[in-house]
Parts: sequence; structure tokens; C-alpha cells
Amino acid sequence: MTFRFPVARAFRAAALCTAVALVPATTAGFAQVESRASPEFAKLFATYQRIKASYVDPVEDDVLIRGAIDGMLAALDPHSAYLDGTALDRLETMIDGNYQGLGISVQMEEGVVKVVSPFKGSPAESAGIKAGDYITHIDGKLIYGLDINDAVSQMRGPAGSPIELTVVRPGRDTSFEVSVTRGLIELEPVTSELKSGNIGYISVNEFSAEVGKDVAQALMSLQNEATGRLTGLVLDLRRNPGGSLDEAVTLSDLFLTSGQIVSQRGRSRRDTIYYDAESAFPGDAAAGLPMIVLIDEGSASASEIVAGALQDHHRALIMGERSFGKGSVQTLLPLTRDSALKLTTARYYTPSGRSVQEGGIAPDIRVPQLSDPDAERRQRLALRESDLRGHLVGEVAAEDEALERDRLDDPRFQLTAEQLEEQGIEDFQLDYALRTLRRTGGTAIAVRDR
Repeated sequence: MTFRFPVARAFRAAALCTAVALVPATTAGFAQVESRASPEFAKLFATYQRIKASYVDPVEDDVLIRGAIDGMLAALDPHSAYLDGTALDRLETMIDGNYQGLGISVQMEEGVVKVVSPFKGSPAESAGIKAGDYITHIDGKLIYGLDINDAVSQMRGPAGSPIELTVVRPGRDTSFEVSVTRGLIELEPVTSELKSGNIGYISVNEFSAEVGKDVAQALMSLQNEATGRLTGLVLDLRRNPGGSLDEAVTLSDLFLTSGQIVSQRGRSRRDTIYYDAESAFPGDAAAGLPMIVLIDEGSASASEIVAGALQDHHRALIMGERSFGKGSVQTLLPLTRDSALKLTTARYYTPSGRSVQEGGIAPDIRVPQLSDPDAERRQRLALRESDLRGHLVGEVAAEDEALERDRLDDPRFQLTAEQLEEQGIEDFQLDYALRTLRRTGGTAIAVRDR
């Protein structure tokens, strides 16, 4: 997801003079609203009256109004939603909180819980849960059709407590059971490591608060740790589902010295904004270093903003798999003290004017994850933004041929997971990126025109 946060978390505690009333106080008041609205509104009110008068069981107003709100938003796109209570708390946790549970990002797809991404180092990742998996049962109980918040609440629990998940993985013929021990999930959006050959490796797991600053500090630590100067840098955005638009801009600015980073264009003038380099960090913090950015089908939204900006400015070589293709921005709009709309308000575009909606970011070099025995099968069956029901259509239609080109076999990548394991290679995409940087000897690798 890519979010804009025009109001701080304190909006929950502040009285809103323009708060929307969700439940009509009287039928007469509702009729007055109806008389000023379009004739289509009369159908909604007539349905409400029929249900109240004739449904087999009495139905409370809050149930009907919430259903109407959810229905309106579901008719728009997969990313707009009404948030209150635990749903709003979950969003805040994703931004900068900690919790006890499995450590996975999930979404509802056709009534089934789908894993968007397990957080790196989480109990879920350690147990073998992968992006694209579907969770159908929790401790043997079917969870199909549950509200996403109910499903998430069942997966969370005290650290140290066990849970058994039934998983359906695209590419496998049968479901299988996975036992996971819940843990304390301390969201660590940025991790780093100095690789052999004085190559810096920085992994960004999500775009929560202060990510740009954290990456800058990680880069400085790597430079201090290196024996001599760094010879290259790998920025890993794989399985990163996104987050704050502002942090995506800040991270891109860390490596750019001029030009546009991204533009967002919405329905109104206030939703059309251009973000330029040199707004957060002066200069290029890794000036002179060849740089590779790793992406895959789980890299979405804010991750695609960074990859697209560095690709268009020829600052980095993009490597991996085609990204998810979510080119829209959601804004959190408060309704009451404890409720808000997460509403799609704009599309975003890379510096060259490309929209990633539907098509995603195509890597300069496609490198499959050969070290994962299920990766190729999951890749062929992977769902992206263009597969989601009701997704926004990109303004420039993606060519089917271009999307299918990613799925053709490459004669350079024929080793099996077993052969790579014998060689001690656990992450083929990262290994390939590191070997590419070592071959360059510190020379630029992302200067060609596209």
C-alpha cells in the first residue's frame, strides 16, 4: 500500500466539527437528505426500509449502514476501505507499532486470507510461510468468509503460544499444515549487512516512519565498517508491500541529486503533487557506488516508487521479478473520533511519466529466485494488481506481450534449488546481484538509456 497521512494519529482524540453521521436519527431526517440527493439515493433508502420492515430477523441500523458503506467502497477499488476500531489500530501498528503474533501482512481475496508478505525474521517466515500463500484454517477451524479483522485477531496471540495454519500454495496440488509459535513482532523496517568484497546490503521491509533516515544511518554504518571504501550497494525491496508515500520520496531522495522523484495526479488540484529530489537529503549519499535494487512480485506501491525513480534516473540497476503493479495512492480521511476512510485519491507516475498501475516495474535484468523450489510455480500463478477484482485501470494499457515476456524461460538460469543448496547459496537473487557488483569492480552499471 501507499498511504498519505494528512492528519496525525492525534485525529482520533480530537473532536471533528464536520464529523459524518453514520446512522440516521429519524426517518424524517433521512427523507430530507434523500430529497436533496440524486434519484439513485431513493433506491438505497427504499432498500433500507424494506429490510427493516420485512427481513426475517430484526436488523440494527449500524449493521445496515456499515454494510452500505462497505458496499460503496468495494464498488470503487480493492484498496479503499472504511476503518474503525481494530482495523484502524492495525493500520497504525503497520506504520510504527509492535505486537504479538505471526508477523505477516495479509489481505482478503474472494473470502480467503492471502499472505501479502511475511516480515523478514518473523515466526511466519521462519516456519516457511511465503508471499502468495492462502490460509484456509486456523487450528483446524475454517476461516473462509471471515472479516479480515476477525481473521487477524485469531492469528494474533501471546508470544510463545502455538498455532496451526492450513495453507494452500499456488503450484502445489494439496494443502499442508504449518505449525507456528507466535512471537513478539518488533517491526524492524531496515536491516543491513556488509557482504564480502565491501558490498553493502540494505533491506527495507516496509515504508513505516523514519525509513529514509534509517537507511541513511545504515549506509553510514556500512561505510564505517568497510575496510576501505564500499564497492557497491544492494537495496532489497523484495516482499515489501509499501507504506508511506513520504518515506518512499525520502528514500529515493537519498540517492538522487536532481529531478523529479514521483508525481501523483488526482481528481482535484490539491491531489496533484510533484515530488522533487533535494527536498530531504542533499546530494547522493552513495555517490560513485554502483547500485542494484532487488524487486519481486511482492514489491508494491511505495517500493515501486523508489524502484521507478532510481530506474528512470539511471541511478540503479533493477533486478529480480516484475513488481506488483499498484500505482495508486490512498489517503486517510477522518470521519469521527475513531473512524476514517482509506480512500484512493490519486495515481502516481515515475519521473519519465510511466504509470505502474497494472503493469508494475519491469526489472532491467529478470532473475528468478531459483533457490526457492516453489518460486517458479508461484511466479507463474502469482496474482498482481491487474488480477484483483475491481482494480483501477491504468491510463496506459499494459501490453499482454510485455507481461508474458517475464514468464519465458531464460537459459542462463537453469540450476535447481537442490544444486544451489549444495553450493551453499540460500538466496539466488541476492547472490546474483552480489556477483554482478563484484564483476563491475566499482564501476557504474546503470547509466544506459532505456
